[in-house]
Amino acid sequence: MTRIAKYFSLVKFEHTLFALPFSLAGFSLALTRGNATFSWTALVFVLMCMVSARNAAMAFNRWADRDIDLINPRTRKRDLPAGKISAASAFRFVLLNVLIFIFSAWMLNPLCFYLSPLALIVILGYSYTKRFTHLSHFVLGLGLAIAPTGAYLALTGVFDLLPVLLSFLVLCWTGGFDIIYSLQDEAFDKENKLCSLPSWLGVRRALMISSVVHILSIILAVMLGLAGNFGILYWLGTAGFCGMLIWQHLIVRPDDLSRVEEAFFNGNSVASALFSCCMMADLFAGKYFF
Repeated sequence: MTRIAKYFSLVKFEHTLFALPFSLAGFSLALTRGNATFSWTALVFVLMCMVSARNAAMAFNRWADRDIDLINPRTRKRDLPAGKISAASAFRFVLLNVLIFIFSAWMLNPLCFYLSPLALIVILGYSYTKRFTHLSHFVLGLGLAIAPTGAYLALTGVFDLLPVLLSFLVLCWTGGFDIIYSLQDEAFDKENKLCSLPSWLGVRRALMISSVVHILSIILAVMLGLAGNFGILYWLGTAGFCGMLIWQHLIVRPDDLSRVEEAFFNGNSVASALFSCCMMADLFAGKYFF
């Protein structure tokens, strides 16, 4: 495995599919509803912010959890506990991406630059939340929720209702699917005094909370559609998004967790891409064709 491939493996680069579409949706909102002017430079730096922030967060999570991952049968083959990448190399990779993120934010506008340390506190601090709070899933959700509003701020420099609603949608959606993902470690988390909703409440109740939070994300999608007066393409994307959330909860049951990985990656990558692409198509169709 090449050195670059090792780092791609470290940060699970394919999981960028979760956050990237929503970041582009926030960017599109700024162009179509925020009356911002398109700039290739801004787009490049928005993408650099998103990718570097995610790389830093994921690599830092692997670095912070390396001792825990070593004793967890499910995670002991990850890159750090397996010795594929050293802890020092992983930490240097984190620092590099932190610097890229801050530089990219600085290149966008002063507000993005001033808010960049706060964003880093959230996305890096998440890695330690399982040590003291059962609500760590929602800190992860907050980290991903930064993406659409951040992309909007990059072009407009101001907060607005629609990107904020989109960010709350992302927070609830992410928190819900992270609860599902954490079901795999319920017994391990209990034994090692790590905090998660499944280790606190059990699998059945945690799944119920995940369902409630996903219902909230659907409500927020409807609120966003109504507040933004979106058209048919948006609502088709919302229907598809709802369908993927329902599918996740149909295939993951308290007595059968064999399809958690499938629900986590396949279900959520499709949900993110489908919703965001339909939203962007609706935005640009409304601005330029109707």
